[in-house]
Amino acid sequence: MVMLLAPRLAYFAGVARTEHVTRAAQEMQVPQSTLSRAMVRLEQDLGVDLFARIGRTVSLTPAGRTFLTSVEGALAEVARAADAVRADADPATGKVAFGFLHTMGSETVPGLIRAFRADHPRVRFSLVQNYGEAMIERLRSGELDLCLTSPVPDAPDLVGRRLDEQKLRLVVPADHRLAARKRVRLAEAADETFVTLEPGYGMRRITDDLCQEAGFKPRIAFEGEEAETLRGLVAAGLGVALLPPPAVPRPGVVELTVTAPRAVREIAVAWLDGHPDTPPVAAFKRFLLSKRGNLLPT
Repeated sequence: MVMLLAPRLAYFAGVARTEHVTRAAQEMQVPQSTLSRAMVRLEQDLGVDLFARIGRTVSLTPAGRTFLTSVEGALAEVARAADAVRADADPATGKVAFGFLHTMGSETVPGLIRAFRADHPRVRFSLVQNYGEAMIERLRSGELDLCLTSPVPDAPDLVGRRLDEQKLRLVVPADHRLAARKRVRLAEAADETFVTLEPGYGMRRITDDLCQEAGFKPRIAFEGEEAETLRGLVAAGLGVALLPPPAVPRPGVVELTVTAPRAVREIAVAWLDGHPDTPPVAAFKRFLLSKRGNLLPT
């Protein structure tokens, strides 16, 4: 029924507004015969008389008035939706739905957006902070246009481009036995209790892989959802953690360079393969790709 009715709703509203088939046809720039036939078929499909006719002049029946109220609401909603999608695609003032890791939020992403808006001052952003797998799902659902994630996604429906890498540090309490050191081999922490992000987070996978490469499986005491919470747990003496550097130094912890194995995480921009970009999304994607090797603050 919807497929039958939808093409005729605007015609119906035009005739109802003018109460005259000829004037409605002129306003909508369609042949009068086309409009007349559409109204007859609409009434036949509904099985209800919508108009009382006197020549080319028409007036709504009670059923027609009831139908018009809903039709006008539906057409207004369609118009609002059309305006919204056109506005989001506007090259100068459109919108980019951009996701990024929590650890990118305090410094990296604000700096990127500030630099991009120097040349695109009116482009709008819808920003989402989340962990990698959750952002990938939001890409797939169409909620995000682009995301910064780690590691580089490897899936046939996604495109991932490596932009930079971030050194990871072993974070220990200030009074820890290793706290006087500047560098450490990860194997030296084999007997320590670790605090980590929850399974599903890219950093958790990297932590598990690096510990395995160092010859041990980490003993996990606490799992969290945010790197700075983990630093707080480390400062409280509840374990050690492998983490990217903080935007602001955290009291109560010492951050050690890991000399072996090579402890880094790759930062990538990802998007849905084959998904057409609006002009503002395409511009921001080009901007991000231009930052390859220079994405992160030094």
